[in-house]
Amino acid sequence: MAGKSSMRGRQTVRDMVLSMVAIGGVVAVGYAFMPHSEGDGVHAVEYRAAASSAKRDAPFPLLSPEGLPEKWKATSVEYRDGSRAGNNGHNTWHLGFVTPSGQYAAVEQSDAPRADVLAAMVAGGEADGTATVDGASWDKVQGRKARALAVQTGNATTLVTGTASYEELEQLADALK
Repeated sequence: MAGKSSMRGRQTVRDMVLSMVAIGGVVAVGYAFMPHSEGDGVHAVEYRAAASSAKRDAPFPLLSPEGLPEKWKATSVEYRDGSRAGNNGHNTWHLGFVTPSGQYAAVEQSDAPRADVLAAMVAGGEADGTATVDGASWDKVQGRKARALAVQTGNATTLVTGTASYEELEQLADALK
């Protein structure tokens, strides 16, 4: 009897190993036929048509970039009309990008008070000097998680903000038309 139980133990281990090999084979075949995404995982959006439409509606000189290198990927775009419910009577323009270095940068414009725009977009923002972009002086603002370049354009505050370096923010600001 003792011989039968030790043989039975070996069969159980052998059966378990064979089952694991079979399951591993099924998983490998399934993985091989599963679609895999390629690229950087960034969902790019087309913003030029939205910008053109928003420029007609905005009560301030709405800015969008022209001539940015292809490595800048637009990821979000939105114009909110201040006359619609929930917009607090302020018009806003947002255009977000993933920069060539993989950081985030955005153009934010609003006819809300400058202090309100800065507080909403650059938490804990403190003055950090100035930058000259295309002959205009922009205020640098450093926050806890993001930084911004800020300038007054007509009756709106324009921010170029995000986690990107000041150099990349300046490149985006320089492309605004």
